[in-house]
Amino acid sequence: MRGKIVALILLGFSICFLTVGEAVGQDRIGETVRIETVDGNLFVGQIVDEDDQKVVLKVEGIGEIAVEKSNIRNLRVIDSARVQNGNYWYENTQGTRYFFAPNALSLGKGKGYYQNVWIFFNNVNYGITDRVSIGGGIVPMFLLGVSETPAWLLPKVSFPVADNVHLAAGAMLGGVIGSGSGGAGLLYGSATYGDRDRNLSAGLGYGYAGRDWSNTPLVNVSGMYRTSRSLYLLGELYFLPGIEGSGAAIGGLRWSTERVAVDFGLGRPLSLAGGFIGLPWVGVSIPFGN
Repeated sequence: MRGKIVALILLGFSICFLTVGEAVGQDRIGETVRIETVDGNLFVGQIVDEDDQKVVLKVEGIGEIAVEKSNIRNLRVIDSARVQNGNYWYENTQGTRYFFAPNALSLGKGKGYYQNVWIFFNNVNYGITDRVSIGGGIVPMFLLGVSETPAWLLPKVSFPVADNVHLAAGAMLGGVIGSGSGGAGLLYGSATYGDRDRNLSAGLGYGYAGRDWSNTPLVNVSGMYRTSRSLYLLGELYFLPGIEGSGAAIGGLRWSTERVAVDFGLGRPLSLAGGFIGLPWVGVSIPFGN
């Protein structure tokens, strides 16, 4: 009698687990997913069937394929709007910054990136919440035997105000470690229209050095336009209103994958004329976190 009771209990648990497993599988049917397999293949498609052993995807241009769950390294639900002609347009690896200037878009909680420019300029930024991020940077002059080391902090607060419209406030708080000189930096506000792939930003900032503040604001206008899965056009313009010939511009390209972004550009002061083309800009960004 006791054996029959145990058998009934086990049977009941088995039915419950099977029902739950079926429900979990059914819940994802219709979702667009990105699947990375153990053997290095990548599939993007819509789930049309799923059980304990496999996931069946409908892949554009191929049809239905079955992927064994034992061969899945990573499965992630993605936005179906990011799949174009069967190709997944992965999220912008560096969607919150142009060459140098930040935009008003938020980095997102748990997301971060490391940025290196010209080998010596190093930045790290991290999203504390979906609205607040903190960053820092350094020029490691100590590697060259120089005791004074420039360093800075990069706090930023972002928030949406309408569809595709964001506002942000932030700062670049700098100083020189090992020097008795006062700090210097910039406080700014910015507005961005667009999404992480295509946007236009305008910013206004006031610089300071020690206790002295600039009387004239620094104006920045920047833009980003994604032309393909891995290529972006970037541009930045800086100027001081009312001061003729002030300012500088940077223009160029960003090549990006899901794991790294590389910027190539040319920058030049607006006051220069003649045959001077510009100074090269080379930067690398590596995302981390969620």
